[in-house]
Amino acid sequence: MEFQIKFDINEKIFLRNPESSELGKLMIKKSIDLIYELGFEQFTFKKLAIEINSTEASIYRYFENKHRLLLYILNWYWSYMEFLVTFKLENVTDKKERLKIIVSLLTHEFPESTSQFDYNKKLLNQIVIAESSKVYLVKEVAEINKDEVFKPYKDLCGKIAEVISEYNSDYKYPRSLSTTLIETSHHQQYFSANLPKLTDISSKANSEFTNQFIEDFLFKILD
Repeated sequence: MEFQIKFDINEKIFLRNPESSELGKLMIKKSIDLIYELGFEQFTFKKLAIEINSTEASIYRYFENKHRLLLYILNWYWSYMEFLVTFKLENVTDKKERLKIIVSLLTHEFPESTSQFDYNKKLLNQIVIAESSKVYLVKEVAEINKDEVFKPYKDLCGKIAEVISEYNSDYKYPRSLSTTLIETSHHQQYFSANLPKLTDISSKANSEFTNQFIEDFLFKILD
Protein backbone atom coordinates (compact mmCIF):
# COMPACT_ATOMS: atom_id res chain seq x y z
CA MET A 1 0.00 0.00 0.00
CA GLU A 2 1.33 3.46 -0.92
CA PHE A 3 0.80 6.34 1.45
CA GLN A 4 2.23 9.67 2.54
CA ILE A 5 2.69 10.73 6.15
CA LYS A 6 1.02 14.10 6.71
CA PHE A 7 1.77 16.78 9.27
CA ASP A 8 0.04 20.02 10.23
CA ILE A 9 2.36 22.72 8.91
CA ASN A 10 2.11 26.24 10.32
CA GLU A 11 -0.39 28.07 8.12
CA LYS A 12 1.59 31.31 8.42
CA ILE A 13 4.17 29.79 6.06
CA PHE A 14 1.87 29.46 3.04
CA LEU A 15 -0.91 31.40 1.36
CA ARG A 16 -2.74 28.22 0.39
CA ASN A 17 -2.04 24.80 1.86
CA PRO A 18 -0.28 22.74 -0.83
CA GLU A 19 -1.84 19.61 0.71
CA SER A 20 -5.24 20.93 -0.37
CA SER A 21 -4.78 20.14 -4.06
CA GLU A 22 -3.01 17.74 -6.41
CA LEU A 23 -1.15 20.68 -7.95
CA GLY A 24 0.08 21.76 -4.53
CA LYS A 25 1.32 18.27 -3.66
CA LEU A 26 3.08 18.01 -7.03
CA MET A 27 4.60 21.44 -6.42
CA ILE A 28 6.26 20.28 -3.19
CA LYS A 29 7.49 16.99 -4.71
CA LYS A 30 9.04 18.75 -7.70
CA SER A 31 10.46 21.51 -5.49
CA ILE A 32 12.41 18.90 -3.55
CA ASP A 33 13.74 17.42 -6.80
CA LEU A 34 14.72 20.80 -8.22
CA ILE A 35 16.29 22.26 -5.08
CA TYR A 36 18.36 19.10 -4.73
CA GLU A 37 19.40 19.21 -8.39
CA LEU A 38 20.01 22.95 -8.78
CA GLY A 39 20.67 24.25 -5.26
CA PHE A 40 18.44 26.80 -3.54
CA GLU A 41 20.16 29.82 -5.12
CA GLN A 42 19.48 28.60 -8.67
CA PHE A 43 15.98 27.35 -7.89
CA THR A 44 13.21 29.65 -9.16
CA PHE A 45 9.43 29.56 -9.39
CA LYS A 46 9.80 29.91 -13.17
CA LYS A 47 11.78 26.65 -13.33
CA LEU A 48 9.32 24.98 -10.98
CA ALA A 49 6.38 26.08 -13.13
CA ILE A 50 7.93 24.36 -16.15
CA GLU A 51 8.41 21.14 -14.15
CA ILE A 52 4.79 21.02 -13.00
CA ASN A 53 3.42 22.21 -16.36
CA SER A 54 1.80 25.25 -14.78
CA THR A 55 2.48 28.97 -14.35
CA GLU A 56 4.48 31.07 -11.90
CA ALA A 57 1.24 32.79 -10.94
CA SER A 58 -0.22 29.49 -9.76
CA ILE A 59 2.80 28.91 -7.50
CA TYR A 60 2.51 32.39 -6.01
CA ARG A 61 -1.04 31.50 -4.97
CA TYR A 62 0.54 28.99 -2.56
CA PHE A 63 3.76 30.71 -1.47
CA GLU A 64 4.81 34.33 -1.18
CA ASN A 65 8.40 33.51 -2.21
CA LYS A 66 10.86 30.64 -2.50
CA HIS A 67 12.14 31.20 1.06
CA ARG A 68 8.67 30.37 2.35
CA LEU A 69 8.50 27.28 0.17
CA LEU A 70 11.86 26.08 1.55
CA LEU A 71 10.60 26.79 5.07
CA TYR A 72 7.55 24.61 4.34
CA ILE A 73 9.73 21.74 3.13
CA LEU A 74 11.98 21.98 6.17
CA ASN A 75 9.03 22.13 8.56
CA TRP A 76 7.75 18.90 7.04
CA TYR A 77 11.21 17.34 7.46
CA TRP A 78 11.61 18.39 11.12
CA SER A 79 8.12 17.07 11.88
CA TYR A 80 9.03 13.81 10.19
CA MET A 81 12.27 13.59 12.16
CA GLU A 82 10.46 14.07 15.47
CA PHE A 83 7.98 11.38 14.42
CA LEU A 84 10.87 9.01 13.60
CA VAL A 85 12.65 9.69 16.89
CA THR A 86 9.46 9.07 18.87
CA PHE A 87 8.67 5.90 16.92
CA LYS A 88 12.18 4.43 17.08
CA LEU A 89 12.52 5.07 20.83
CA GLU A 90 9.07 3.81 21.78
CA ASN A 91 10.12 0.39 23.10
CA VAL A 92 13.76 1.12 23.91
CA THR A 93 14.55 1.48 27.61
CA ASP A 94 18.35 1.48 27.60
CA LYS A 95 19.31 5.16 27.94
CA LYS A 96 22.56 4.93 26.02
CA GLU A 97 20.92 2.99 23.21
CA ARG A 98 18.24 5.68 22.95
CA LEU A 99 20.94 8.29 22.32
CA LYS A 100 22.68 6.04 19.81
CA ILE A 101 19.43 5.66 17.87
CA ILE A 102 19.06 9.43 17.70
CA VAL A 103 22.64 9.86 16.49
CA SER A 104 22.05 7.20 13.84
CA LEU A 105 18.94 9.01 12.58
CA LEU A 106 20.87 12.29 12.39
CA THR A 107 23.87 10.87 10.57
CA HIS A 108 22.53 8.41 8.00
CA GLU A 109 20.81 8.97 4.67
CA PHE A 110 17.18 7.99 4.30
CA PRO A 111 16.31 5.43 1.63
CA GLU A 112 15.05 6.90 -1.61
CA SER A 113 11.27 7.11 -1.75
CA THR A 114 9.60 5.32 -4.64
CA SER A 115 5.93 5.98 -3.89
CA GLN A 116 4.23 8.40 -6.23
CA PHE A 117 2.45 9.87 -3.19
CA ASP A 118 5.54 10.34 -1.06
CA TYR A 119 8.20 13.03 -0.85
CA ASN A 120 11.68 11.81 -1.72
CA LYS A 121 13.16 11.70 1.76
CA LYS A 122 16.67 10.88 0.53
CA LEU A 123 16.78 14.10 -1.50
CA LEU A 124 15.02 16.00 1.27
CA ASN A 125 17.67 14.88 3.74
CA GLN A 126 20.40 16.19 1.42
CA ILE A 127 18.58 19.51 1.07
CA VAL A 128 18.42 19.84 4.85
CA ILE A 129 22.16 19.18 5.14
CA ALA A 130 23.07 21.73 2.46
CA GLU A 131 20.32 24.36 2.68
CA SER A 132 18.53 24.35 6.05
CA SER A 133 20.53 27.20 7.61
CA LYS A 134 19.27 29.52 4.86
CA VAL A 135 15.86 29.75 6.51
CA TYR A 136 17.13 31.12 9.83
CA LEU A 137 20.50 32.71 9.08
CA VAL A 138 18.70 35.76 7.70
CA LYS A 139 18.44 39.31 8.97
CA GLU A 140 14.67 39.03 9.42
CA VAL A 141 14.87 35.92 11.63
CA ALA A 142 13.41 37.62 14.72
CA GLU A 143 10.41 38.85 12.77
CA ILE A 144 9.93 35.47 11.06
CA ASN A 145 10.19 33.68 14.40
CA LYS A 146 7.21 35.61 15.79
CA ASP A 147 4.96 33.35 13.71
CA GLU A 148 6.44 30.24 15.40
CA VAL A 149 7.50 28.83 12.04
CA PHE A 150 10.56 27.17 13.59
CA LYS A 151 8.48 25.24 16.12
CA PRO A 152 9.01 21.76 14.55
CA TYR A 153 12.77 22.26 14.73
CA LYS A 154 12.50 23.46 18.33
CA ASP A 155 10.25 20.50 19.19
CA LEU A 156 12.80 18.07 17.75
CA CYS A 157 15.58 19.73 19.75
CA GLY A 158 13.43 19.55 22.85
CA LYS A 159 12.76 15.84 22.30
CA ILE A 160 16.48 15.11 21.93
CA ALA A 161 17.23 17.27 24.99
CA GLU A 162 14.83 15.13 27.04
CA VAL A 163 16.72 11.96 26.07
CA ILE A 164 20.03 13.63 26.91
CA SER A 165 18.69 14.58 30.35
CA GLU A 166 17.41 11.04 30.90
CA TYR A 167 20.95 9.79 30.30
CA ASN A 168 22.66 12.41 32.44
CA SER A 169 20.35 14.51 34.60
CA ASP A 170 23.28 16.57 35.90
CA TYR A 171 24.24 17.89 32.49
CA LYS A 172 23.39 21.59 32.39
CA TYR A 173 23.00 22.23 28.67
CA PRO A 174 20.82 19.52 27.09
CA ARG A 175 19.01 21.77 24.60
CA SER A 176 22.21 23.47 23.46
CA LEU A 177 23.79 20.06 23.06
CA SER A 178 20.83 18.80 21.04
CA THR A 179 21.06 21.67 18.54
CA THR A 180 24.83 21.19 18.39
CA LEU A 181 24.36 17.50 17.56
CA ILE A 182 21.95 18.31 14.74
CA GLU A 183 23.97 21.12 13.19
CA THR A 184 27.32 19.36 13.61
CA SER A 185 25.97 16.21 12.00
CA HIS A 186 24.90 18.33 9.00
CA HIS A 187 28.27 20.06 8.77
CA GLN A 188 30.28 16.87 9.04
CA GLN A 189 28.18 15.08 6.43
CA TYR A 190 28.49 18.02 4.07
CA PHE A 191 32.21 18.49 4.64
CA SER A 192 32.90 14.76 4.37
CA ALA A 193 31.28 14.70 0.93
CA ASN A 194 32.54 18.03 -0.39
CA LEU A 195 35.43 19.35 1.71
CA PRO A 196 36.91 16.24 3.34
CA LYS A 197 40.09 17.99 4.49
CA LEU A 198 37.93 19.89 6.96
CA THR A 199 37.25 16.55 8.64
CA ASP A 200 39.20 13.46 9.72
CA ILE A 201 37.43 11.16 7.30
CA SER A 202 39.87 8.69 5.77
CA SER A 203 37.79 7.87 2.72
CA LYS A 204 34.65 9.27 1.09
CA ALA A 205 33.38 5.70 1.09
CA ASN A 206 33.32 5.74 4.89
CA SER A 207 29.60 6.31 5.39
CA GLU A 208 29.95 5.75 9.14
CA PHE A 209 32.42 8.57 9.82
CA THR A 210 29.88 11.17 10.94
CA ASN A 211 28.06 8.66 13.11
CA GLN A 212 31.30 7.61 14.79
CA PHE A 213 32.40 11.19 15.31
CA ILE A 214 29.08 12.36 16.76
CA GLU A 215 28.84 9.37 19.11
CA ASP A 216 32.38 9.94 20.34
CA PHE A 217 31.69 13.65 20.81
CA LEU A 218 28.38 13.08 22.61
CA PHE A 219 29.45 10.46 25.11
CA LYS A 220 32.74 12.17 25.95
CA ILE A 221 30.67 15.17 26.99
CA LEU A 222 28.04 13.25 28.93
CA ASP A 223 30.13 10.53 30.62
